[in-house]
Amino acid sequence: MDSQHKSLPHRNWSRIDTWAFISFAMGMFIESYIFGMSSIATTWVKIPDSYKALLLSWSPLWLIIGIGIAGPVSDRIGRKQVFYITMSLYAIGAIGITFSYTFYLILIFLGILLFASGGEMNTIMALSQEIMPRQHRSSTMLLELNFIPLGGLVLAAVAFSSLYSSIYFQRLMVALTIIIVLVVLVASRRYLPESFLWLASKGKNEQAIADAKKYYGEAGYLERTDNTKDLSDSRDLNKTSHFWLKFFATLTTAFAGTTGFGLIAYELGPIIFPDLTDLILLVSSVAAFAIGLIGFFGEKISRKSMLLWGNLGALAFTIITYELIGTWSKYIILFWALVVILNAFVQLGYLAEDTLKSEVWATKSRGSLTALVRFLGIGLYIPTIYITYTYNIYQYMLFNILVWVIGSAGAVAWYILGKETGKGIPIELAD
Repeated sequence: MDSQHKSLPHRNWSRIDTWAFISFAMGMFIESYIFGMSSIATTWVKIPDSYKALLLSWSPLWLIIGIGIAGPVSDRIGRKQVFYITMSLYAIGAIGITFSYTFYLILIFLGILLFASGGEMNTIMALSQEIMPRQHRSSTMLLELNFIPLGGLVLAAVAFSSLYSSIYFQRLMVALTIIIVLVVLVASRRYLPESFLWLASKGKNEQAIADAKKYYGEAGYLERTDNTKDLSDSRDLNKTSHFWLKFFATLTTAFAGTTGFGLIAYELGPIIFPDLTDLILLVSSVAAFAIGLIGFFGEKISRKSMLLWGNLGALAFTIITYELIGTWSKYIILFWALVVILNAFVQLGYLAEDTLKSEVWATKSRGSLTALVRFLGIGLYIPTIYITYTYNIYQYMLFNILVWVIGSAGAVAWYILGKETGKGIPIELAD
């Protein structure tokens, strides 16, 4: 690429980017929607109390199986190809769960949906980092991730709307929502390009250039390949520097983000406040979605600072929540205030860590290493469900404090020793 092309500003937003954003945002939405279905599904059939923990752990279990498989597969066959598999599984799972009248059928079709959503989200995280315009990369990822609490919000709304209807009607509403989103995914992904950086990492430079011109035209191609090197130069695609720092920071904050939100939004209701399950999910999701609108300013905000203050804030307010147990257990309005504030900090940290863990790896292994961190982070959440299932409220909140101490350790380490990956930095430098 000649020097005059290297001076081009990277600011173009095309129709293809709009379709890509819709595709990725809806993929995040459906992942959260399906993940939260386990807590709703506890009311669909009569099951022994001993099996409720199994149903709650079913979501993270099948989610990480999907993640663990889809990550390496996306590095091998490409990001776009994985979507055809996940969308097909969505259709099978949505139809099947509508007609599931036994506990075992619910587990089977919920497992299919979770497997698909785990692979879906992991692939979205890799592809969005690699194809979105540099000037909007951080903002688009943060806003896409904000559709995760929106999925929980819609799920809670569906649960409330059908609360006094038949169980079949509730199942039908859940399945209908999935199918509607699936239609949007199919429509939007017709315009989705393969990752040009992934193609280049596989040595398919001519195809990468041809695809870039096909989707964005000659001018768009010049802008999208104008970072610090030519698209055909794949030296930076193989970087592995500071691997253990990256791994420690992303794993600890990923564990805290998943477990911290899950223990409040998904477990606090069924375990301690069973009558408030749907409302806790609703309030948690509203608070998380509201703070997630910070994504509109994503290119101006330090990723390191978001990660640090999100985790430290969550730790501080978990400690406050623990100290005030005797008060908020009597005055419910204080309980809801603490749920809102705590989830705001949890979401701030979650947005930062979910963005970070998909941008610090080399392109050729981005899918696999993002999957590894997510597999371990979510996988560690599973034993916490069983560990905390018999805890009283004091033990439960102390355990939450420990979770956020772990997350804060990773955030502090990255803030001091890591590098900035936000503020408009191109993905080739962020990794």
